[in-house]
Amino acid sequence: MKNFINQLILLLFAIAIFSSCSEPESQSTKTPNIIIIYADDLGFGDLSSYGATEISTANIDRIAKEGIKFTNGYASSATCTPSRYALLTGEYPWRNTRAKILPGDAPLLIDPSKPTLPSILKKANYATAIIGKWHLGLGGKNRDWNEEITPGPNEIGFDYSYIMASTNDRVPSVYVENNKVAGLSANDPLEVNYKENFSGEPTGRDNPELLKMHPSNGHDMSIHNGISRIGFMRGGKSALWVDEDMADNLLNRSLNYIKDNKEKPFFLFYSLHQPHVPRTPHPRFAGTSGMGPRGDVILEIDYAVGELLDLLDSLALTENTIVVFSSDNGPVLDDGYQDDAVTKIGNHTPAGILRGGKYSLFDAGTHVPFMVRWPGTITAGTSDALVCQIDFAASFAALTNQKNTTPDSENVLDALLGKSATGRKNLVLEAIGSTFYREEQWVMIPPSKGTALIKSVNIETGKAAEYQLYNLAEDPSQQNNLSKKEPEKLQQMITDYEAFISI
Repeated sequence: MKNFINQLILLLFAIAIFSSCSEPESQSTKTPNIIIIYADDLGFGDLSSYGATEISTANIDRIAKEGIKFTNGYASSATCTPSRYALLTGEYPWRNTRAKILPGDAPLLIDPSKPTLPSILKKANYATAIIGKWHLGLGGKNRDWNEEITPGPNEIGFDYSYIMASTNDRVPSVYVENNKVAGLSANDPLEVNYKENFSGEPTGRDNPELLKMHPSNGHDMSIHNGISRIGFMRGGKSALWVDEDMADNLLNRSLNYIKDNKEKPFFLFYSLHQPHVPRTPHPRFAGTSGMGPRGDVILEIDYAVGELLDLLDSLALTENTIVVFSSDNGPVLDDGYQDDAVTKIGNHTPAGILRGGKYSLFDAGTHVPFMVRWPGTITAGTSDALVCQIDFAASFAALTNQKNTTPDSENVLDALLGKSATGRKNLVLEAIGSTFYREEQWVMIPPSKGTALIKSVNIETGKAAEYQLYNLAEDPSQQNNLSKKEPEKLQQMITDYEAFISI
């Protein structure tokens, strides 16, 4: 009897041990999901959480209020392609001569043999996806849009990809899902040419009567959905997108991806196409901002962010998901279409107190909204730490216990999680072919040739024949060039900058 009782106790003990080991992992101990929501051409002053008073972005503001709002958050570049390249590769785009705004028929920019943010997370057993804008090239030099288009996102670490083939203002106006044009019929092949038009195809230049949105400069080639684009296209009618439905389409695919992957760690790069031109809000949002289509699509972005956050709540994923919100570069109003962005801007200041905008060496070109939320782990607040999107690779590698082998990414995880008030010490940023240097609160812009103003977009480039030195802590609007008043500081910045770019 005694032996029987002892055996029974041992059996019950073993069952208890087995049960405790086989219990589902709790939300608090799981590897966190990571979602990067990436706006396109959204300025530092475009959100109410960053001081906008003429527009309310309550859903995006939730990320700032429930997480950390960074006052010194940067994209790597003042234009789209280079910033996206840096975010995904952890490499400064100025190190790659091809990392500039790409045409719609450019081959893949990222070397598939190099480590990337998604490939790092994939090694940590994450499901990985990109949904939305890509603009990093696809395939090789002579791709056939009617066949498999490779290499692409799936070759640099994404398990799933549903992307715009280029940009919403460039042809081809189609989505590419896992390396194939989505919805394309074999009976109506797609043709693309960036040198000459196809015979008999109308253009915005020759057939303005077919347009519902007229170009202000360029953007006058092939017409689709009443909007003329950059480049020429023929065929593929079954695959062409409807601009006004794009935001809903990308949102719904992102929501479905989250639902389908809720039981395992996932990385979602939710890459928005707004407020980039052409700005085409869904009729639900048209006219709601009072600032024309640009303001309307910002409200559409805010709605999409709210839907995503609500889904995380409903799936009990909120406390196990890191949500990052930022933008690829600073703002621009007239970027090629007549859409009332200039005439209806009113008192709204897309760049806030910053100088410049998209394409600019001045701060508004790269200084963007930047916020990180992870409820239960991050204590809500505001941080002045210097952080950059190029550091996501190293930081999330550290978070997931992976080795970082990207060349320029730094581990600033403690700053991103609010555990440290210190981020990077310095950055070499880039705009329209020129680099400049930020170190702590100081910015040095080397002399460079070129126009001081891009007249077509009415934005200062920051280019000048002399050195420029600004103390952003005291002069965030960059009105006082201190290069002559602070010669020692200037020389120290020049020396540090030249040492940095020679590495």
